[in-house]
Amino acid sequence: MAPSPPELRRGFAARSTRSVAVSAAIAVAMLVGGASPVGARSTAPSLTGNDISFPQCGRTFPTGQAFGIVGVTGGLANTPNPCLGTYNGGPPSTSELVWALGSTGGTKLPKAALYVNTANPGPTVADWPKPSTTILNGDPFDACDGSNSQACAWQYGWDRAAQDLVWLGAAESQVGVASAASAYLWWLDVETANSWETGTVGLANNIADLQGMVAAFAGAGATVGIYSTTYQWGQITGGSNASTLNGLPVWIPGARTASAAQSNCALPGFTTGPVAITQWFGKPFDGDVACP
Repeated sequence: MAPSPPELRRGFAARSTRSVAVSAAIAVAMLVGGASPVGARSTAPSLTGNDISFPQCGRTFPTGQAFGIVGVTGGLANTPNPCLGTYNGGPPSTSELVWALGSTGGTKLPKAALYVNTANPGPTVADWPKPSTTILNGDPFDACDGSNSQACAWQYGWDRAAQDLVWLGAAESQVGVASAASAYLWWLDVETANSWETGTVGLANNIADLQGMVAAFAGAGATVGIYSTTYQWGQITGGSNASTLNGLPVWIPGARTASAAQSNCALPGFTTGPVAITQWFGKPFDGDVACP
């Protein structure tokens, strides 16, 4: 897809496994305040953060943010952000991961979070899963035979998430950080600017693709949320809240001011999960509100 909307004004406009279900439950509990009932809101004031990615490589980063969200991918689901780790052989200060880890904190969110581009381009791409007679990684849709199917879409999503985890590990090695994937909150960037299938079969494959990504991150112990809008979620998944996508926390863009973003915290989550973060289009950096 084209560079993703955290950078270019983000698109305004079946079966579950036990480990993924547990991860979703942990995500909801963590983002609504520990043991509070799902959907509960605290009365603590919200603090703001920023999200950055490859367009900010080599530039001045935001300062004073309560939390930072960094793109692992570089505008496409299968390309890396070249400044997640050190940029062009520079010092750790050129790393966006280091920037996020230096956030001030003070919200119920982790100081550093990550987001990844997502897509389901179908079997025309070179990195589509190769045919196999063996069910890999617990694929709930059967073994992938290389076709345009839910089984292969699920595996494609799993592969993309597995690559994201490798890219994180490489960046951490560059800057001397040794945190597990579970130390970060991972956001799946689900937007119509990416490559997706259409029609009844295509929507089912898109859902399987996202479920594969969730499963891979959950297998690494990570908490997962969804960045999208109600419209885009509907276009890509048909508005599905099927199995492992149901109840995941959401990050909602679309506001033009910080106060409007704060108001958007009251919107319903398109996954039925809590609205954890809302975004506004700021200059020179997008801003984010940690919802109470």
